[in-house]
Order: sequence, then C-alpha cells, then structure tokens
Amino acid sequence: MHLKQRPRGPGARVGPGTAVVAVMTLVAGCAGAGGTSFGGGDALNVLMVNNPQMVELQKLTAEHFTKETGIKINFTVLPENDVRDKISQDFSNQAGQYDVATISNFEVPFFAKNGWLRQLDDYAAQDTAFDQDDILKPLRDSLTAEDGKLYAEPFYGESSFLMYRKDVFAEKGLKMPPKPTWQQVADLAAEADGAQGGMKGICLRGLPGWGEVIAPLTTVVNTMGGTWFTEDWEPRLTAPEFKKATKFYVDLVREHGEAGAAQAGYAECLNNMTQGNSAMWYDATAGAGSLEAEGSPVKGKIGYVPAPVDRTESSGWLYTWAWGMQEASKKHDKAWEFISWASGKEYETLAGQQAGWANVPAGKRASTYAHPEYRKAASAFAEVTHQAIASAQPRNPGVQPRPTAGIQFVGVPEFTDLGTKVAQEISEAIAGHQSVDQALRASQKLAEKVAEEYR
Repeated sequence: MHLKQRPRGPGARVGPGTAVVAVMTLVAGCAGAGGTSFGGGDALNVLMVNNPQMVELQKLTAEHFTKETGIKINFTVLPENDVRDKISQDFSNQAGQYDVATISNFEVPFFAKNGWLRQLDDYAAQDTAFDQDDILKPLRDSLTAEDGKLYAEPFYGESSFLMYRKDVFAEKGLKMPPKPTWQQVADLAAEADGAQGGMKGICLRGLPGWGEVIAPLTTVVNTMGGTWFTEDWEPRLTAPEFKKATKFYVDLVREHGEAGAAQAGYAECLNNMTQGNSAMWYDATAGAGSLEAEGSPVKGKIGYVPAPVDRTESSGWLYTWAWGMQEASKKHDKAWEFISWASGKEYETLAGQQAGWANVPAGKRASTYAHPEYRKAASAFAEVTHQAIASAQPRNPGVQPRPTAGIQFVGVPEFTDLGTKVAQEISEAIAGHQSVDQALRASQKLAEKVAEEYR
C-alpha cells in the first residue's frame, strides 16, 4: 500500500530521512516480555504497551512506515504495569530516552501540566491527511488538557462490555439480556460454570494494578452506588455501597472465575476466552478484535452486550492508548510522522488488510465505523463498541457528584500509587488471604492520606 506523503511538522526541513540500522525485537504475543534496541542517530525510540494491536503495528512498521519515510523505529514493548512505570519515570525525568510513548487519557492532564508532553495542535492542523476532525469527540476531549491544547493522538479507543459464548449459552438454554444487570450476570456465570470441560462461568481481572483489577472493579462500584471519594474528598472505601460492590466482584470471581484469578489481567482473560476456558468475560471492547480475528478458535461464537449495570443507565469505561511525544525529544517532527502514520486512516486500512478487518485498532475514528469492510468483519461488536464509547460519562459515572473526572480511575496523579496499593489488597482478598472487609479497611486508610492533600 502506498502512503501519501504527509507534511512534516512546523519548522521541519524537507529532505530524505536518514537513520542508523536498528534492531527491532518482535514480540510474538501479548503476554511476553519486550526488548529494547537503541540505535541513536535519527532513529526514533518508541515505548509501548504489549497489547496485540501494538504488537501488530510493530511487525508492520519496517516494511511500511520505514520503507516510505526512511525513519527507523526502535521499539520497547512491555506489559501494562511495567510500561506505565517506565513511561512515568522517563517522562518525569525528561531525559529524552524515548521520543514517543503510549500514554492514556489518565496521564495526559498531569503530564501536560508538568510540561512533559509536546502539544500536537499545530502538527495536526498542518497535516491535512491526518484529518483530526475524524477522531471521535470523546477521545479528542479526553486527550485535551486544561489549557485547551491537544497532547496525544489515540491509537485505539475503548469502553468496556460483556462478551459471552453464544454457542455455550444456546446449548445450556441460557439467554443473555440485551442490557444485563450484574445480578443477572452472576446468575448466568453459575449456570455456565462447567458447561464444557475446564470452562469457568466468567473471567474478571484480579491482577494487582490500578489499570488492571481496579478498572473493572471501579465500574462495578460506580453502578452499585459507590465512589472512591465524595465531591468534598471524603474517602468512601468502607461505605456500604463500596463494600457491596467489592464483595460482589470478589465473590463472583472466586466462585465462578478463572483459576489463578489473583494473577490474571487483561492478557490472561483474553487468552482464557480465546482458548474456550471462560463462558463470559467483562473487559475492554478492544478485546473483541482479537476474539474475532482470523484463526481465533472462538471467531463467530461470541456475543457482545453493554457493560452490566445496577443503579445506573450505563457503566462502561472510557479509555484510550494514545501516542504522546516527549517534550525533551530532539526529534519532534519525525515523531509526528510516526504518530500520524500509526493513528491515521491509512494504517487502519493496512492493519485490516494484514491482520484482518475485525482486528484493526478501532474506537477512535468515525470513518472506521463507516468503512464497509470493517462493518462487515466487525458486525458482531462494532455498534456495541461505538455506543459504549459514545455513552461513557467520565464526569458523571455514578449516582453522586465526584471531585474529578474519571470512570475507572480517579483523575489525580496520586491515583497511580493509591490504585495500585488498593489493588494489592483486593487481589489478596481474591486469593483468599484476607477478607474484603480487611482489604477495604486498609484501603480506606490509604485513601485518607490522599484526601488530606485535596481538602
């Protein structure tokens, strides 16, 4: 596929790209360790999470982006918890080791405020082929900081929904409601448990990490009437609603969830669902592309419905893995060329042709949902995903006012530490090493320390 020549960023000089030879360590799957190879010179160093769509991009980069632009890319690809730590360390130090990194709508406000990110408005405005207006508004808004400037471009956008085995449900005479409640899901998990050899009723994240177990758990807390903090920063982790939701989640995964749930995150649940070890999975909408990819053992067997609810109309999260450019980088113009390619319409076409249309990094562009090949390949989940992203309410995700925006997280820098420590307590409860009450009492004390900073 021929890539149209994009204009370089503001102030760039037009000329052939030069680079030194770099070794690219390809990651074969989403659960393995990545590698680093820094070539120096004009090569770009890109740090990214090891989700399947990123791994596919890594495979396609040399043959397509580098061949067209002459810009070589050195990738470092790491699991989610590891990549978050490395990104925070590198960007906060502003050493410029990495030119581009996958950051999320959680980090953008803080990274931008601290001057760690290069604003991208001027690049996007001059790069007409990129078509910034085609980016879905919830994603654009979530990557725009308080100063009104854009600081990242989405690689893919996601909400959360419930995935289930249609064939297994049919065999067992089970019916999935079009908008299930969490109690209905729990009842269905009990019925589906053991439906096939080695199959559990549901897979839910239990792995410690603010972006792992805390993400789905917090959506359950929200819809069951709980909140981490009240509008005036009163911690509520031991409140009845928070307890009810957490106990419900822990009991569900302990009774009908995957083996080793306390160490299972997104990647492990994706593998369980793909291999037929789970009848249901509540998680990111991005997982559907892998389930429906060519060669997937469960392709065509999965049904998709909105995130389960209790007291709210919707409960899906809003999240994006996006490309952020480090302010300290000396290669801003080349970095934009990579970002423009990796988040562009043409890359989605390339990914569709190479990896299958169901597996493109969607959830970010209106044009994707109008593309006939994508609509055909992703017919099982495209509309549910689109609606989930559109209905997400980051400023009003529960039944009471919040002090910050955020659905599956609290929008303050301290949440990375707080959420991870609370996650460790929750995972201990999932593992059976302590009760939910014990976990939440310890978590409440941690939240009180954060609240003191904001009262």
